[in-house]
Amino acid sequence: MIERLHDPAFRGFASDNYSGVLPEILEALALVNGGHQKAYGEDVYTAALGDLVTEQFGPDASIYPVFNGTGANIVSLDLVTPRWGAVVCARSAHINVDECGAPEKIAGLKLLPVDTPEGKLTPELVEQVAWGFDDEHHAQASVVSITQSTELGTLYTVEEIRALADHAHSLGMRLHLDGARLFIGAAALGVSLKELTTDAGVDVLSLGGTKHGLMGAEAVVVLDPDILDHPKRALFIRKLDAQLNSKMRFTSAQLMTILSGDLWRRGSEHAIAMAKRLSDAVRDVDGVTVTREPEANAVFAILPEAVTERLQQRYPFYVWDEATGEVRWMCSFDTTEDDVDAFAAALREEMATA
Repeated sequence: MIERLHDPAFRGFASDNYSGVLPEILEALALVNGGHQKAYGEDVYTAALGDLVTEQFGPDASIYPVFNGTGANIVSLDLVTPRWGAVVCARSAHINVDECGAPEKIAGLKLLPVDTPEGKLTPELVEQVAWGFDDEHHAQASVVSITQSTELGTLYTVEEIRALADHAHSLGMRLHLDGARLFIGAAALGVSLKELTTDAGVDVLSLGGTKHGLMGAEAVVVLDPDILDHPKRALFIRKLDAQLNSKMRFTSAQLMTILSGDLWRRGSEHAIAMAKRLSDAVRDVDGVTVTREPEANAVFAILPEAVTERLQQRYPFYVWDEATGEVRWMCSFDTTEDDVDAFAAALREEMATA
């Protein structure tokens, strides 16, 4: 046995990836651990996950568990982008900024980034780069990729997603949704997963689990079965993109757990409430500017650089914009009111000595 090397009381606001694992997930992993099961997704839990996904996303939905969020995005986009195709995305999108060129290097995709207000694409913004169709000298815009919630902590409404889907489809394009924080988005908007994706016209979804308390469990969800022009297209592409998990029952069991009942909604609503509490607690601190109202589980603020550096020694968090000094504070399912209040108090202390 190993010994504990960290202080479980130590908290941070850098990322919802910093959080631990939901107790229900640990219980599920122990439950499915006994005995042998077929590998590579032929186990009984992956089969049961498929049935559960149709309940959550509609009868035509199919799911393909993968290792991580970048992998989910690569497989999703690889499924719907021809070799000559390109992907329209916000310049701030995770696939453009934070995936080390993986979509280009692994899937061979060309990204067409667009400057966006609040990190959100619109049909008009898509038009800026979706042109030159049938011109052999021009990469063909084939997919629109959006993120829910966005990298700036903003939300697409169901109506905004539907408008993008309709516009993309009218151009012969597909709509991909990076749902690393899809549960947060659905909880914040008070809608079901199906209403936010399938019913809104999304074709393929990267379904996030890790940021919501799962242990390295993500998935690709195909919502439009017409994508699968070969019965094993998704299986082949997942393997080709190095995202096939041999002991998939452990990934599938986690996804089953989070999708069953209201566990995903309860955790998300809590994270959102903690972000609101944090925003309210710091907005009246002299010298601190909350740059936008929190819509999801992120708070963005500007504070003096020296204060940021000192505060980071007490609570990890990231500088979002080096030029302006804007920082990002993330809350998660296990952020407590005491965590928020202690962080706000520490901020006040540091600002008092600035």
